[in-house]
Amino acid sequence: MPAPPLDATLLPRPTKARTRSGQFTFTADTRVRVGEGAEDAARLLRTLLAPATGLPLHPADDGAVVLALDPDLTGLGTEGYGLTVGPHSVLLRAARLTGLLRGVQTIRQLLPVQALARAPGRGVRWTLPCAEITDVPRHPWRGAMLDVARHFQPVEYLRRYVDLLALHKINVFHLHLTDDQGWRMPVTAYPKLTEIGGHRTRSMTGPTGDVYDGTAHGGAYTRAELAGLVEYASALGVTVVPEIEMPGHVRAALAAYPRLGNAPDRALEVWTRWGVCDTVLGVHDEVLDFCRTVLEEVMELFPSPYLHVGGDECPLTEWERSPLARARIAAEGLHGPADLHRWFLARIGDFLVRNGRRPVGWAETGTELPDGFTVMAWRDPAHALAAARRGHDVINAHHRATYLDHPQSADPREPPGQPGAVVALRDVHGHDPVPAGATSDVAARVLGTQAQLWTEFAATPERLEYLTYPRLCALADRGWSGPTEWGDFRSRLDLHTARLDALEVRRHP
Repeated sequence: MPAPPLDATLLPRPTKARTRSGQFTFTADTRVRVGEGAEDAARLLRTLLAPATGLPLHPADDGAVVLALDPDLTGLGTEGYGLTVGPHSVLLRAARLTGLLRGVQTIRQLLPVQALARAPGRGVRWTLPCAEITDVPRHPWRGAMLDVARHFQPVEYLRRYVDLLALHKINVFHLHLTDDQGWRMPVTAYPKLTEIGGHRTRSMTGPTGDVYDGTAHGGAYTRAELAGLVEYASALGVTVVPEIEMPGHVRAALAAYPRLGNAPDRALEVWTRWGVCDTVLGVHDEVLDFCRTVLEEVMELFPSPYLHVGGDECPLTEWERSPLARARIAAEGLHGPADLHRWFLARIGDFLVRNGRRPVGWAETGTELPDGFTVMAWRDPAHALAAARRGHDVINAHHRATYLDHPQSADPREPPGQPGAVVALRDVHGHDPVPAGATSDVAARVLGTQAQLWTEFAATPERLEYLTYPRLCALADRGWSGPTEWGDFRSRLDLHTARLDALEVRRHP
């Protein structure tokens, strides 16, 4: 049986691919010629291939494998690459280092599947099919969010998570670090955030009702662990975007520092329920100072140009009753408590912009975030369209297509998940980041898409991977390749699952 066309074996599907006759075979004598600025790509190639292949891939001026940066290849942008494989040589070129890193992942997929295994492959010929590939992503933002606030995950697993993102050319790891149920990032100026806010006494065991497990849960990262994660992800071409929630979803912070709330003498515990808590930050000056201090430490650890500050699901109940909130409304000439939300986020956004960062916020309507915010629209594609029409950059994260904590099918044997709609593999694949009705200038403001994995019902790495894969493969394909036929994607996914299995991904069948 003839081998399938080259572009029918890769995921995401490359922009252009042409198979040629013949093969290139890696041997122990294969050397790599590393152009100026391509050293990190050569290091990644060796690091990824060595465990299974044992190939040393030593550098040499006359190496048969060539990694080269050429800034004149402007059509490839920041992530595109060109790969030419002949019987006696391999040439990988890009305008930027990130493009070379993406091309290394393609080489990895083109090799026999045993190249992805953790253990050495015996008796395997490490061959690449001869080919010409030119590959440029459709969207610049292809993200995956992991919530470690509800259920803490060790940093070793976060590194594995990043490894799998890079394989699929996902370029943003959105790390949700704080919420009502836990605060995971240390802040030197406020040590109780993790000492108290990083621990809860129990957790709900279902989406509704007062049923709890009676088991304490906690955890926090060290600054060194987070800095190391950022460095590790950068070497794979993945940017870690941190999220620090405000002014809602802050019960863990208020358990540590009650004076930041709207009833400063109240004693609170880290929230043990799921859902939306009505305990929110106050709007007095000390709170704004707290937020700026926290964000200064976040910026020290995370060089990402984007920084997520949450912003959604902020009940107004406490502000309606608070004398300090009413005083702020009068002092700022606002119309009422509803205006405080936009006023608060505008102050935070301005602070980040002055520090050279781009604030990102969740949007419930598409029109509530201040100017300068990148909008992450999750409720409805119409909200993404509204935000882009207002001039915001937009990430379309529609929950009916990107929330991976929802069940993957209606099969009663599926493990518990968020109540509500099923988010099936085909739903993820069919989600176009550019909403219907977008003109060309509006579509240009849609940066891309992102998957979300909230972890109320996913406490372990095994469950996380079961929920993530293969659905994230569909999002990666759509975000990089643009629209592809469902049958084409499924046939490529059927081949790709062998790679997931070689990597021991505990996936949905």
